[in-house]
Amino acid sequence: MFFKEFEVRWNDLDANRHLANSAYINFMSHTRMSYMTKIGFGHKEFVKYSIGPVVFYEHIYYFKEVFPGKPIKVSLELKGMSEDGMFVEFHHNFYDSNGKHLTHCEMLFSWINMETRKLTSLPEEVLEVFANQEKATDFRVLTKEDTRKYAKVPKDLP
Repeated sequence: MFFKEFEVRWNDLDANRHLANSAYINFMSHTRMSYMTKIGFGHKEFVKYSIGPVVFYEHIYYFKEVFPGKPIKVSLELKGMSEDGMFVEFHHNFYDSNGKHLTHCEMLFSWINMETRKLTSLPEEVLEVFANQEKATDFRVLTKEDTRKYAKVPKDLP
């Protein structure tokens, strides 16, 4: 499991003086980019392969409020990936300085080809990098159907 530590800043708070929803999203995004950079697949490689990540969803479950004053840790766990690397699922958890579990997030994303603007598989050498990473004990191979489980369109749309 990968961890990134953060200081909760004044501008991370909302009107209720606790961590704003947008700050959770930013901390998770920063954690993902730190992880990918650490494994050798950062911005430079995104440019080299002309790809970028596209988030499908981030389901966040809040357990305890997060306040400024003490650092928090955000984890990243590789929960799933399609065989071609096109679809990836990460889970994040937030912990306070005492290790108390504060928040959980399940997120799913894909890769987009920056030239064609279409979803794309990972290049073979990058797929090998991900294949060698630590995975969750309940890791699963994702299919395209896993990306559609929330795609029910209301019938009364114009």
